[in-house]
Formats: sequence, C-alpha cells, structure tokens
Amino acid sequence: MSCLGCDLANAKLPVHTIYENELVHCFLDIDPFNEGHTLILPKRHVKELTELTNEETFAVMEAAKYISEKLNMCLTPDGITINQNGGKFSDLTHFHMHVIPRFENDGFTWSESLIEDDADQRLAETADKLRSV
Repeated sequence: MSCLGCDLANAKLPVHTIYENELVHCFLDIDPFNEGHTLILPKRHVKELTELTNEETFAVMEAAKYISEKLNMCLTPDGITINQNGGKFSDLTHFHMHVIPRFENDGFTWSESLIEDDADQRLAETADKLRSV
C-alpha cells in the first residue's frame, strides 16, 4: 500500500525542501495557510506521534525550532504556530507537523471551548485521570 506521506518524506515526489536530515524531511506545504507554511515529516512511516522513537521525536522538534528560526529571519512574522493533528483529524496517514508563520489579522482562529461547566472540578478530575496511568 502506498503512503503519500512516505513518498513526500522520502523525495519520491517533488517538494520544495527547506531542511532535511536522515530522520526528517521539511518542505513547504502546497496549500499553505500563510507564506512559509512548512511541513515536517519523519522519513519512516508512522501514523501517530506516539509511534515515533525518541530519536525521531527529538529530530522533529529540533527541525521545528530550526524552521521557526528561518521563518523569523526571512519573513518576520508576528508569531509562529506549531500544530499536529492526529487520528481522524489528520489529512495524511503519516505523522506530520505544521510550522506556520502567523501575522496579525491573518484569519487563523482557535475557537473557545464549548464546554460550559465547573472548569475547576473538571480539570481536577482530568488531571487525576492522566496522573493515574
């Protein structure tokens, strides 16, 4: 079975490479939110963040920092958003991270929580659940 992410990460398809090492490939998104929107993909096929080795995890974050530095130098954005969508919210069947230069009034939104309850109680319960595993 073919994986588009594997093909992109391993240069089997043309991309505009920004950075590459033995573990990850970073290239411009073909449908960018803003100029400079970069994708980071591990070269090994993995679907989820939790499947990355420690070495791959470090390589992804090191690349995110490096790309962010380049974006700050070249495009002088007002900020940078780093995002990763997993599970059914991922548009590829291959782990990838977005590094997006942000500009004031660029239209990027993150909705407020739709949960209307006692946040303190809910947060305490969630923290207990997470600490117990």
